[in-house]
Amino acid sequence: MSFSVDEIVFQRAKSSDVTEIVALLADDEVGRAREDPSLPLNDAYVQAFQAMDADPNQLLAVARLGERVVGTLQLTFIPGLSRMGSWRGQIEGVRIAAELRGSGLGGRMFVWAIEECRRRGCSLVQLTTDRQRPDAHRFYERLGFEASHLGYKLKL
Repeated sequence: MSFSVDEIVFQRAKSSDVTEIVALLADDEVGRAREDPSLPLNDAYVQAFQAMDADPNQLLAVARLGERVVGTLQLTFIPGLSRMGSWRGQIEGVRIAAELRGSGLGGRMFVWAIEECRRRGCSLVQLTTDRQRPDAHRFYERLGFEASHLGYKLKL
């Protein structure tokens, strides 16, 4: 698919975008194992969207090409005492439509997200990524992110 970068709009997601966002989240090997894009959409997704949308420190964003959602990510703005009371921007849930991966859209989306973090006063942008995503790791490193920490998760 060919497009001009000027055609892409980055914005806060709307409730009407949730179905397309979930489909993006499920559209790879890792996501297929943990997401359910079937319709009607599981109400847990709707409830999660409502909680994020009501929280001023959450920004579920979409990249829109015309009327279509072609990318998404979640930004969480985290206040903290460490680093002299700095705010951090946490980027999660990054996905680009399969046919647009490698087109430069992901890089543009990250430029936009990092600028949002700056605008909110963050001194650091961080992310986690699944070990099973080596292509994503290379992408993040090309953007200047460093694998500086080791993360742990506990499933509940």
